[in-house]
Amino acid sequence: MKKGNYCPLIRKNCIENKCAWYCQARGVNPNTGLEVAEWQCAVNLLPILLIENSHQQRQTSASVQSFRNESVERSDLLNTILLQASQGYPRRDSIQPVDLKELSPG
Repeated sequence: MKKGNYCPLIRKNCIENKCAWYCQARGVNPNTGLEVAEWQCAVNLLPILLIENSHQQRQTSASVQSFRNESVERSDLLNTILLQASQGYPRRDSIQPVDLKELSPG
């Protein structure tokens, strides 16, 4: 399929550099790994940018899930350590309050 030069916004052929939506896209092609720097209409770039945005969101979601799993793991470990450390100590409700005497000056 041959790419056309028709602009649906102005209803004629693309005017390229005279158009405010004509911009340079820079990045890395995910299929080839090669750097890309080409001038295109922003409207033409939208599908590519939407796909890239979805890819970045999936990566972010995976990172957040990994962080959550690590936090839960650490929390469980801390709870286990605290439980083991508290065994053998008297229960809090069996501790009697100590009488404190007010210190008088002099």
